[in-house]
Amino acid sequence: MVSDRDLYARVGVAQIPHILSMVDRNLLSPTYGCFDRSYWHYKTSSFPSGMYQEFVLPLALAFLHPLPGGEQFYNQSRLRELVVAGIRYAAVSSHRDGSCDDYFPYERALGAAAFSLYACTEGYLLLGLSGEDLVAFFRKRGGWLMERQEAGRLSNHHALVVLALYNVYLITGDATYLHGARRRLQMLLSWQSEEGWFPEYEGCDPGYLTATIDFLAKYLRKSNDETVIEPLKAAVLFARQFMHPDGSFGGEYGSRNTCIFFPHGFELMGDFLPEAIETAELYLMGVSRGRQVHLEDDRMCAHLAYDHIQAYLDFHRRPSERPASRGSLGRRYWQTAQIYVHSAGDRHAVISAAKGGVIRLYVAGELAYGDSGIIARLSDGTTLVSHRMGGHEVILLEDGIQVAGRFSRCRFRLPTPLKQVIFHMGMLTVGRWGSDLVRLLLQRVLIVGDLKDPMRFRRTFHMGPPSIMVDEIWTGGGARDARKVTQLYAGTDHTSIYVAMSNSFQSACLLPWTDYGEHLEELNRNGYVRIERRIG
Repeated sequence: MVSDRDLYARVGVAQIPHILSMVDRNLLSPTYGCFDRSYWHYKTSSFPSGMYQEFVLPLALAFLHPLPGGEQFYNQSRLRELVVAGIRYAAVSSHRDGSCDDYFPYERALGAAAFSLYACTEGYLLLGLSGEDLVAFFRKRGGWLMERQEAGRLSNHHALVVLALYNVYLITGDATYLHGARRRLQMLLSWQSEEGWFPEYEGCDPGYLTATIDFLAKYLRKSNDETVIEPLKAAVLFARQFMHPDGSFGGEYGSRNTCIFFPHGFELMGDFLPEAIETAELYLMGVSRGRQVHLEDDRMCAHLAYDHIQAYLDFHRRPSERPASRGSLGRRYWQTAQIYVHSAGDRHAVISAAKGGVIRLYVAGELAYGDSGIIARLSDGTTLVSHRMGGHEVILLEDGIQVAGRFSRCRFRLPTPLKQVIFHMGMLTVGRWGSDLVRLLLQRVLIVGDLKDPMRFRRTFHMGPPSIMVDEIWTGGGARDARKVTQLYAGTDHTSIYVAMSNSFQSACLLPWTDYGEHLEELNRNGYVRIERRIG
């Protein structure tokens, strides 16, 4: 039987063959050490993404430690060579100012620069490496990060900047980077909600919150900076609300639709807060049952790989008597996050009012129902969703919640050869000197932009038992609106914004969509329909 601790290692080790398939291992290749397989192998990308160089860290950990299931990688000199090659490729593929690109040329992406700098400096420290060229690269990228901001508030990125800059300080001994880390930390802590969460673009995302917890807990471990202890405690206590009874975590009810859980920070916080270990225990129970998110595509497979290995290495001592479950948390509406948590009896539900009533419902510890809101197709081809952030009316009920608002138009934007040529030409000319503006425009188009429609909805939840959900829809277009609703669903897992870590597999994806097709005639005839059904 695999122990709880070993589960962490096995989740991480499972990605090592994948990662070794991603890297150019040819010593004489000009892209030796590059982990962007689309660039060096398939040659379908015209530039290497700097984010991929983060993959050096799981290889360094697999080289250093005889991990359960990863014994074949332990102390293999080839892995050490590839770590060094990966760090060197991160350096030579960077721009002159130390920055790197991620999704498009001359992007100079803060997230990709921070993720890869942390991984490269951590691998450097773990392996006891040396080299003036590597240190010069760390200095240059660290200097760039200290001066760099980005459009929107992505707290996990800035928490990682703090951690990466502190690593550069440890390597160089230069207090400039220490001061840079502390300045960024002060900015980040000023963003924290009184409820404990840190913002991700438009609001609260529990999945990305665990990343912020993780990076700040790593920083605390290295620096002993006590100023982060209380903010971390508040963040952990908030995050534990979204560890579901089956051990899954997060979901489409977060602002960025993520189901991710970074466990290492919770293990590190065990010295300060028993609830951190309780949350980690529930997560491991979920891993043993296959309930964790599978973030295993080529771009993302390293994020959780090294974090699980680190959680294995820093596995916190458990109390002699472990609680069988977290127990009921009661009912609470988090006003600023606009998330309603109902945990009483055999029912556990999370409902996002901020997103128009996105819901996960668990009965007797198992996922019983979930949907990401209402999605409709109109006769003119327009797609509408009810789950875009903000602008909703909320009423708390004695046994539930009611959320009302307007539908938003959902645009499925796909690249074409012509669009790509025009975009890349723009980046090679004007855009290379205005990458911040480009990112801001792309965020408004793909993430935070919202085009409201006259069509309205109201969702009412009575948690029971039994649990009752009522969906009311008004077409709202007036007599001149010739549009008809041709398809109508309560969709399980649909999203309408671009988020790198969303749309990964979790068992909740297997829930079927609910077809409201039988109500279309009434809706189109009367301009209103009321759909009541028992859920769970």
